[in-house]
Amino acid sequence: MIKPEPAGLSAHSIIARLERLPITSWHVRARMIVGAATFFDAFDVLAISVVLPVLAGQWHLSPSRVGLLISTGFAGQLAGAFLFGWAAEKFGRLRAMVYSIAVFACMSLACAFAWNYTSLFVCRTIQGIGIGGEVPVAAAYINEISKARGRGRFFLLYEIVFGMGLTSAGLVGYWAVPRIGWQSMFILGALPAFLALALRRILPESPRWLVSKGRLAEADRVVGEMEDYAQQRGIRIEPPAPFTTRPFTTPAAPEPSTHWPELFSPTYLRRTLTVWALWFCCYFVSYGLTTWLPTIYRTVFKLDIATALRFGLATNLAGLLGDLLVAFTIDRIGRRTWFAWAFFLGALPLAALPILALRAAGSLSAIQVMVCASLSYVFVASNSVACYLYTPEIYPTRLRALGSSIATAWLRAGSAVGPVLVGLLLTHFDLGAVFLMFGLVSLAGAVAATLFATETRERVLEEISP
Repeated sequence: MIKPEPAGLSAHSIIARLERLPITSWHVRARMIVGAATFFDAFDVLAISVVLPVLAGQWHLSPSRVGLLISTGFAGQLAGAFLFGWAAEKFGRLRAMVYSIAVFACMSLACAFAWNYTSLFVCRTIQGIGIGGEVPVAAAYINEISKARGRGRFFLLYEIVFGMGLTSAGLVGYWAVPRIGWQSMFILGALPAFLALALRRILPESPRWLVSKGRLAEADRVVGEMEDYAQQRGIRIEPPAPFTTRPFTTPAAPEPSTHWPELFSPTYLRRTLTVWALWFCCYFVSYGLTTWLPTIYRTVFKLDIATALRFGLATNLAGLLGDLLVAFTIDRIGRRTWFAWAFFLGALPLAALPILALRAAGSLSAIQVMVCASLSYVFVASNSVACYLYTPEIYPTRLRALGSSIATAWLRAGSAVGPVLVGLLLTHFDLGAVFLMFGLVSLAGAVAATLFATETRERVLEEISP
């Protein structure tokens, strides 16, 4: 039974107050705290690619078994995306984040004690469940505390920590793995367990989620704390501005319950299919590159471990540059334009590699691969973080976490399929075929974005989605 709310309190007024708030250090603190969890999520995602050049030799792993070990983590992430997306809609964003962080951190520690291929395979699969749940739920949370103006930059400066986590995995791995062993990567990945213990005491629940559940007094209290924080620091707060949206129900009534078939309703079907295509194309390429490149340098080009990791690190640093570029650009040029051009520009260096291979009678150098892969990854990585911004924007609060989590299932699908296909192509063809495949998939993403993406730049979330 829903308790009566204070007179004059409405969902529309709470959202209007939230939208008029300037970005303060309150928002930045929330972004940093959630970002710490997302940083280690990314660190744990890429840790496997850093340790595999060592394990491939120690455990005598074939290319197909390497591909399966990479892919099993993404299979776990697929399950986690569904599980924690549902939990975030039912029990709240914070509670879902806490449990997902606890799962991936504890299982990272378990991976450090793996004694053979099978044990690491099992631990990595379970760890993936937590990894797959944290990022989409965190993305929904950060979107929901943001206002329309400048939301792209505010969100992407949070999401850039994902790229920083990937880059840090390469940096730490380059130093730690040859010196203190591959287990160190997984021990470091267990640190977020301490954050999970404190997260619910540090941050409030998403006010938009509280509104969607009819808990208006709690939402009012959260927004009031944000207002008080700004006023205590002498920040001027403008009067709430009106915005156009569907009529909310009576002030105390929640939005309709979450029903996943609504993702395929006439209003959301095109958005759903488009964003699924964007996720699949983007992560098929990005994780296929980042997880396989160190092993390719080691096994195909016979580079020593330190050099292989250094070359892989160069590509991760290029991705970080792309993350910064999109953060400061996407609010100006729009989501659809960015996606289309970044996919296209990312495809060009990848398509150049098979051409170079043909001209050199089938052979490529490690330097050529590193340069072209890094140039491509500037743009591919930018789309990786832009997907996390765009997907929560196109769904209403009642579907935001679930829709985002299900969309990231296609991230997991692309991330799982890509490494396996790389292993098969390396076994039966050559490197040129691998990069031709990546280039064609990136071009497919450009076509999908150009023809079907919905523009969401600087629009209130409640205006975008009825």
